[in-house]
Parts: sequence; structure tokens; C-alpha cells
Amino acid sequence: MRRVPRRTSRDHPVYEATTRGIVVRVVIDYLPAQSDPVESRYVWSYTIEIENRGQETVQLISRRWRITDALNRTEEVAGPGVVGEQPRLKPREAFRYTSGCPLATSSGEMRGTYQMLTDEGEVFDAEVPAFSLHLPDARRVVN
Repeated sequence: MRRVPRRTSRDHPVYEATTRGIVVRVVIDYLPAQSDPVESRYVWSYTIEIENRGQETVQLISRRWRITDALNRTEEVAGPGVVGEQPRLKPREAFRYTSGCPLATSSGEMRGTYQMLTDEGEVFDAEVPAFSLHLPDARRVVN
């Protein structure tokens, strides 16, 4: 398993983890138009790319998220697929989607796993790297 934070050209951090040849990349963005700090509502979008660099075809069956806010309150979210899909990825194929996360605090963290199924019937968890939800001028580290 490999985790690599790096920067994109827009200076947004990119978080990356690799499990069994499945690379999961995350880019986050704060959404001020959907946020209301007076009402303690902060909203971020995250774009995730899942790339199969392995030798076997895999299908994303389910997801499990752990979302923690700045007050250390944690919420667990689990369900089938992502954004209504259960993508099947052959070697060298990728799938990208965007979703969002509201918090009651101005910073937090998300991390998780995708349950993957191989054509041979083997199930394994691909890591979604921990990524920081932070305001644009805040220090950019995972909480």
C-alpha cells in the first residue's frame, strides 16, 4: 500500500493510495457558494479517480467512508458502488467521479475503502487515502 500527497497545477492537493495495483487518487475543492459559515455548514467536493494498474479485472462492489470533523465527531457511511455505479475495470482502465461532503466544522478528514471483486471471485479492500477537508487558506494537512 502506497500513499502519496502531491499538488495539482491549481495547487489543490492530490491524495493517492495504491492497493494491489488499484490506484485511488483524490482531489478536493471547497465550495463557498454551497457553504454557510454562519450556519456552521461547510461543503467540499471531491473528485476520485480509480485506476487499475494491476493484471486482473476488478469491479467496485461497495464503499465504506469514515468522516471526521474538527471536533472529532465521526460518521460512518457505507453502501453499494459509488454515485449509483459499480464500475468494472480491466487492466489499464480508470473510472472518475465527483461527489460532495458537508461538515458542521471548517475542517475535517475523510478516509475509506472500496470493496473490489476480481473475475476469479476474490474480494479485497482498496484503500481510499485519508484526505483533508480544509478552507482554501488553511494549513493543508490531514487532520
